Amino acid sequence: MTAPNPPQPVLRGMMLMAAAMMVLPGMDAIAKYMATVEAMSPAQVTFYRFFFQVAVTLPVLLVLRGRKALTARKPGLNMLRGILHGAASLTFFVAVKYMPLADVFAIYFVEPFILTALSALFLQDRVGWRRWLAILIGFGGAMIVIQPSFEVFGLTALLPVLCAFLFAVYMFLNRALGDADSPMTMQILSGLGGTVFMGIVLAAGNSAGHVDFALSLPANAKGLALLVLLGAISGYLHLLVVKAFRMAPLSVLAPFQYFEIIAATILGYVLFGEFPTLSKWTGIAIIVGSGLFILWREQRKTQKETV
Repeated sequence: MTAPNPPQPVLRGMMLMAAAMMVLPGMDAIAKYMATVEAMSPAQVTFYRFFFQVAVTLPVLLVLRGRKALTARKPGLNMLRGILHGAASLTFFVAVKYMPLADVFAIYFVEPFILTALSALFLQDRVGWRRWLAILIGFGGAMIVIQPSFEVFGLTALLPVLCAFLFAVYMFLNRALGDADSPMTMQILSGLGGTVFMGIVLAAGNSAGHVDFALSLPANAKGLALLVLLGAISGYLHLLVVKAFRMAPLSVLAPFQYFEIIAATILGYVLFGEFPTLSKWTGIAIIVGSGLFILWREQRKTQKETV
């Protein structure tokens, strides 16, 4: 007996999620290119990422929903989301300047483990010993990837872990917001929060003379076009993800997040000549396997609660 095919909305959600996860690493490849080839500081790239996110999505929001769409029920929490997202993006972009794309993505994918642990500690979500064990094994896989990177890049190799923590807290706030505001409004306010935060951080870091916070403008039209594309990918692809999650359950879509490692590996190899070593592939496999196990246990738990 064959399993029934998924309903059409769920199938469309799966296709949207897969497409988004294969394209989103392009944003990080652009950030790496701007930092390594165009010699623009990661902090400046992060600022433009949020600035152009607002610039390319705000007109569409105003056309679709008018000025009232900018009125949020929880503006403070939405702006805080933007600050957390800005800080997470900054740590990620600094990491990809110095490290291979696939390595950064692999280490970053400890984020589901951190989010599960935060839910257990602060929301009293029930997490059994099997999932705690999977969390520990997943972190072990991250250590396999981090260890050789740490020898070469030092503390920079830990930046993806910090990014994962910040993004887990960002996701935590998404749960607090619930359906209070529309995805478009949340995206605009998050972009504004990220832009203001990065403007302050960029000015402070530049005053301190740190090379990764240097102020600069795009050197040519190509650089400007890439920065606009960076903002567009950030704004519209994340909206695509929100739409996918409205069509299909989390347990169905979450595994597609690991497509980002595939896309990052391809982009890293094609654009920058980077390819993970055998030991790093082992670490990636452990991280992905542990993450999928946690998702499977969560799905089992949800099924039992609904019976």
